[in-house]
Amino acid sequence: MDFTYTETQQMLRDTLARFLADTYDFDKRQKMLASEAGYDPGIWRALATELGILGAPFAEAHGGLDGGALENAIMMEELGKVLSIEPYLQTVVIGGGALKSVGGAQAEAHIPAIVSGEMVIAFAYAEPQGRFDLATVRTTAKADGSGYILNGHKSVVMCAPQATHLLVTARTGGGHRERQGVELFLIDAKTPGIVRRDYPTVDGFRASEIYFENAAIPGDALLAGGIDLIERIVDEATIGVCAEATGVMAKLHEGTLDYTKQRQQFGQPIARFQVLQHRMVDMFMEVEQAKSMTIMATLKIDLPAIERMAAVSQCKAKVSRGANFVGQNAVQTHGGIGITQELAIGHYFKRATMIESQFGNADFHFDRFERLTYPEAA
Repeated sequence: MDFTYTETQQMLRDTLARFLADTYDFDKRQKMLASEAGYDPGIWRALATELGILGAPFAEAHGGLDGGALENAIMMEELGKVLSIEPYLQTVVIGGGALKSVGGAQAEAHIPAIVSGEMVIAFAYAEPQGRFDLATVRTTAKADGSGYILNGHKSVVMCAPQATHLLVTARTGGGHRERQGVELFLIDAKTPGIVRRDYPTVDGFRASEIYFENAAIPGDALLAGGIDLIERIVDEATIGVCAEATGVMAKLHEGTLDYTKQRQQFGQPIARFQVLQHRMVDMFMEVEQAKSMTIMATLKIDLPAIERMAAVSQCKAKVSRGANFVGQNAVQTHGGIGITQELAIGHYFKRATMIESQFGNADFHFDRFERLTYPEAA
């Protein structure tokens, strides 16, 4: 099978890579993180208006570039290489993916706003008791006239401080662990009754604890599809972070390889030591395998649900283990300086560590793959 990118895909990749090289070097990223907001809104606007990158996976009718999951993966890999803190995953991959799946008036109304950079979406799905189970939802959406009243608590809502809208999972019926009754709502982040507690995460993002206290939302905030839709967009998001991981892992390997060529021991570069040569090869193999698994999962995203989920779990389990291996070996090779604030390698390690468990760690996905593939053994 030919995995070569098309001319358009390569152009997208090169355009984003050049832009990020000019605007997102390590020192500039550190200054952004140290600012009060923790990010630079101008970069997001530039991605939308100057590059048109935010339209990569959307139809031309919505102002997009008529791409899909593979274009998202290409973008995420490049963003991973610079440790980007832009809300591409939350807004374009997750929010945009949900709207593309739903279609109709909701897609017509909101996708152009995503493409133009006007709408920033945060995905509020995790709860303190939920771990990785998408059906464990205690947040409630009770019918109230033509709308709903939201009550509940969502944890670690990434990029919520900069979001204009929240994509929220809430229960309209059933017990707190039942699949039936879990729905998805797209709501204005400024809706009265939403309380936010913001904080920085270890890998540089800003996140929030969000509390819904009798927040009244309109009926058209409901995105029809239930738990099946939620599982699909989380699978798309999982592939997105796997693609991001390939960029992070590639930079960890590249930075470590360069370090072994510069670091002197016993009168010679440590790159000449056979044990470290083997380590560099092992790290390189993990990077390449992660790329291959991510491409495979991307190509299977439109298969029937069980096949899609199995492919995504295979990919995430492999990438999680690979990110752990590459990150830990990068830090071990660097020694103490590998975890200092001043050296980029430590920041890549932090992001790789977070990706390892984002949307499910290796153990979770091994278990899900087994349940999907061998249901009689479950």
